[in-house]
Amino acid sequence: MKKVPIIFFIGSFFIFRGFSVLLMIVQTIIKGDIVLKTFILSLQHVLAMYAGAVIVPILVAQGLGLTGEQTTYLVSVDIFMCGIATFLQVYRGKFTGIGLPVVLGCTFTAVAPMITIGKTVGLATMYGSIFISGLVVVLIAPIFAKVAKLFPPVVTGSVVTIIGITLVPVAMNYIAGGQGSKGFGNPKNIILACITLAIILVIYKFTTGFIQSIAILLGLVTGTIIASFMGMVSLSEVSQAGWFQHPTPFKFTGFEFHGSSILTFVIVGIVSMIESTDLRRGYLAEGLAVMIGSTFNAFPYTTYSQNVGLVQISGVKSKKVMYVMVLLLLVFGSIPKIGAFATIVPQPVLGGAMISMFGMVLAYGVKMLGNTDFAKQENLMIIACSVGLGLGVTTVPSAFAQLPSFIRTFTDSGIVLGTVVAIVMNLIFNRRSKQKQK
Repeated sequence: MKKVPIIFFIGSFFIFRGFSVLLMIVQTIIKGDIVLKTFILSLQHVLAMYAGAVIVPILVAQGLGLTGEQTTYLVSVDIFMCGIATFLQVYRGKFTGIGLPVVLGCTFTAVAPMITIGKTVGLATMYGSIFISGLVVVLIAPIFAKVAKLFPPVVTGSVVTIIGITLVPVAMNYIAGGQGSKGFGNPKNIILACITLAIILVIYKFTTGFIQSIAILLGLVTGTIIASFMGMVSLSEVSQAGWFQHPTPFKFTGFEFHGSSILTFVIVGIVSMIESTDLRRGYLAEGLAVMIGSTFNAFPYTTYSQNVGLVQISGVKSKKVMYVMVLLLLVFGSIPKIGAFATIVPQPVLGGAMISMFGMVLAYGVKMLGNTDFAKQENLMIIACSVGLGLGVTTVPSAFAQLPSFIRTFTDSGIVLGTVVAIVMNLIFNRRSKQKQK
């Protein structure tokens, strides 16, 4: 496997760049300048993003067949790196960071690609592709306005819809108890998943504000408590986990590179750019966060909308709150026992939560398509062909197996093929339409 030691120094530079600011925060807390209210507001932000931050590593770990110890590390390092990524965005440096109260967390749109690529071509290729996608985001940040023209709503909506459709079967397997498990399809698994989903929906329907924003987290906790009375919860991973760990560069593997895998994550990165901030500094921060995350075998990162909503609900936009939140994430991510608690959630409980979370990815894709002019038959054809081919390759991956390797760079991934088809068809159809109007 190809190691890339220089990345360690890049990651270390940006981590230690924030050390002085974090030290200042600790000193301020010791002096008593940060009151209980600030701490509570910071903790609220942690809770609001926590469910998303732990579900992604759990899904990826189980999808790739990692051990319980490896899963614990993946959850912990993700929490830690969410803190680093958030700091890069909140702290307004010379080149990076928008200086606004936003939170970066691992993106759900990367789950299916990570599992697929990790299983087919290996972890080294998966993390190498994530790193290159972050580098591409950094490089195109200054000219992203021009690149974004290739991704109008008809294209991005189709891509996110493909990703959402790809994720839903993953949730269904978890609802049934986990693919390959002895009790797959057992009625008690399905009942537990339905109870978890019902709890989430009830909380979301009958609450507002902060409680509503953590509906999924509360559903996971409640579902796990119910599962414990059904004998479906084991605390062995928690008891075996240690009390302290630090993120380790290339913990699982170094980097290797593969064309279609890189294209897949570049597309995911661009879609994340489109759905997050529109400032150059913000793009640079996100790109760096992705690069550093891959170095420590973590995940791609994007802005979490639930925390943006929490800022609007609370009306508190203080960066001090966000800095304390960063500190909490770094502390929680350094304690494996906290990460191990996330691994005890039974698969049916995860499945019930995932239906709502991954369904939202699909719904968001449909929402993006809502900005498309459906009166134009060309747009309908773009959606039909891109989603159809993207879903087709996802369900029948061997369809293009005998094509030349160069062509398979674009056909090995449903996301890549669907995106390429959408971009090309949009350029042909809609450009021609504009020329006719002139």
